[in-house]
Amino acid sequence: MIDIEKLRKDPDAYRHAIKTKRVPLELDQLLALDENRRDLSGEVDKLREQRNKLSDLVAAEPKRRDELIADSRTIGKTLTEREAQFREVDGEYNRLMALVPGLPCAGVPEGETDQDNVEIRKVGVIAKRHFKERDHLELATMHNMVDFEGARNAAGSRAYALMGEGVLLEMALMRLALDYLVTKGYVPVVPPLLVKEQAMFGTGYFPLGEDNAYELEKDNLYLTGTSEVGVVSMHANRTFQLSELPKRFVGISTCFRREAGSAGRDTKGLYRVHQFQKIEQVVFCENDHTVSEREHYLLLDNAETLLQMLELPYRVVAVCTGDMGLGQALKHDIETWMPSREAYCETHSCSSFFDFQSRRLGIRYRDEKQKNYVFTLNNTAIASPRILIPFLENHQNEDGSINIPTALRPYLGGRNILTMSDK
Repeated sequence: MIDIEKLRKDPDAYRHAIKTKRVPLELDQLLALDENRRDLSGEVDKLREQRNKLSDLVAAEPKRRDELIADSRTIGKTLTEREAQFREVDGEYNRLMALVPGLPCAGVPEGETDQDNVEIRKVGVIAKRHFKERDHLELATMHNMVDFEGARNAAGSRAYALMGEGVLLEMALMRLALDYLVTKGYVPVVPPLLVKEQAMFGTGYFPLGEDNAYELEKDNLYLTGTSEVGVVSMHANRTFQLSELPKRFVGISTCFRREAGSAGRDTKGLYRVHQFQKIEQVVFCENDHTVSEREHYLLLDNAETLLQMLELPYRVVAVCTGDMGLGQALKHDIETWMPSREAYCETHSCSSFFDFQSRRLGIRYRDEKQKNYVFTLNNTAIASPRILIPFLENHQNEDGSINIPTALRPYLGGRNILTMSDK
């Protein structure tokens, strides 16, 4: 969890972060518990020391044996009571400490929702078409790319099944992103999709994110909503050498999210689904804000490069405090233009955590002087099927055919267009 010494020294900074990140935590309650916990810990240590001294005296002064044993029992009774009090206070202290957020970086915009995010730049040109545009549902149906009815019969709401060209298109997008990042030196990882609660806690998805996770109660495991969870927590309790950093990974996984809180929103189509595929960038770097910032913008640049290769118009926004997660210190979203929604919509999220995750998971590195906690970062490379929405809609032609950008053609047999005859 966060460094308690920093919290004690600058409670106002954390108080402000709690307010702007909208975290359900009363900091004064936590600080009072911290003081009580320290007092009880000191009292417990003192009582144990007294009891140990009496035990030594029993052997050294046999004439006072009964008196010393009686005193020891009295102290033991008080010690048992104080230890019970300490355990109770310590449990509540740890519960509240888990809610203390990471401090946002200087310059992060303050706000409550994604409506308060600040646009940084727009890239690409939105096509002005002289025909009635089809949405991704109609285009996917025309090409027999997706089966909603069958999937929902099998799995219920928000289910889908890609078919035929839909499968090939998704795999082409995934492979383009993977190959690009491998050329950049990222190590491919297919991490566990089922993880322990500690992995979800350690990466900051618990507490507060339990409602969005699928739990397998019988096995005490959770399905992950991003490969970041598995990739980062795989390195729990490890210590790297400074010379090994930065370590850059590209995680490949199926992801699962319950989409709690989105009832009635985006129930049709491919925008908000329970299961999806994702290529995720994950970085461990040294405990240095300048280095972390450099890695953050490298991750962002990788995602932008991929969207430019896919010839998709997008914008980058600085995410406000109220739209950030518990551990995020700096966050940018990339929103790709979706004609049917008449809006730029989130397709990528780039996040810096500093040492929030590494403290929870015990991931360190050793330099010449000491051990330090690594800084962690992550960003989407490609997530499907959401990326299929802007891809199909932005590359459509009047007859319903889909243009294939040059960079993607090698992954689709060299074709430059998908026609209905391909289905």
